[in-house]
Amino acid sequence: MRLQDKVAIITGGANGIGKETALLFAKNGAKLVISDFDEEAGLAALQEIRNLGTEAEFVKVNVSNLYDVQQMVDAAVERFSRIDVLINNAGITRDGFLVKMDPTQWDQVVAVNLTGVFYCTQAVAKVMMDQGQGVILNAASVVGLYGNIGQTNYSATKSGVIGMTKTWAKELGPKGIRVNAVAPGFIMTGMTGKVPDKVLDSMKEKTPLRRLGQPADIANAYLFLASDEASFVNGAVLSVDGGLTF
Repeated sequence: MRLQDKVAIITGGANGIGKETALLFAKNGAKLVISDFDEEAGLAALQEIRNLGTEAEFVKVNVSNLYDVQQMVDAAVERFSRIDVLINNAGITRDGFLVKMDPTQWDQVVAVNLTGVFYCTQAVAKVMMDQGQGVILNAASVVGLYGNIGQTNYSATKSGVIGMTKTWAKELGPKGIRVNAVAPGFIMTGMTGKVPDKVLDSMKEKTPLRRLGQPADIANAYLFLASDEASFVNGAVLSVDGGLTF
């Protein structure tokens, strides 16, 4: 029970890595606020988490909407009186080559993946500063470190998340708040489930461990970084990618 009675907000918590992380945190004693734009999936995830005997709430949130974000934070404080962990997991892709990418593709990804992380962290950090402690974990990506063809917008946001992580670690560390990022490689989620087998085989071939990661691989990294075992880890970007390099 590495997170006994800790209160965690997980954005994008209805599916994939977010849901896997929520379930793992619940099994380790955390109390949860799950947020997602997909209300149906969010409520289903909430029931699954509550079936484990965990105190939990679901809040429908568009992280690129400042009002939604503040409502999420207010709901967490009203229910649990504190916030110990924030995982900025919500994210989207709108892939396309540079010369064919339209402004909407760019704006949507930046709004969710970058501005959304800023909004959520700013709102939660104020609560954590009053507490004198907290942990903020951001979903980066290996493409934020190395780039990737067809993902100008996604790569830019994930590079930005890494920069914000390191900045916030310096700003918030003296307040007792640790800020770190996890950079997943190729992970089997709903997104990759739509990828042709030929492309998946290529992904596996590029990964030295010769397999794709599972959501549990990322959830375990979040669990470690959220726990007291990582009490001296601040400003780190943990690559969980099977040794992948581009």
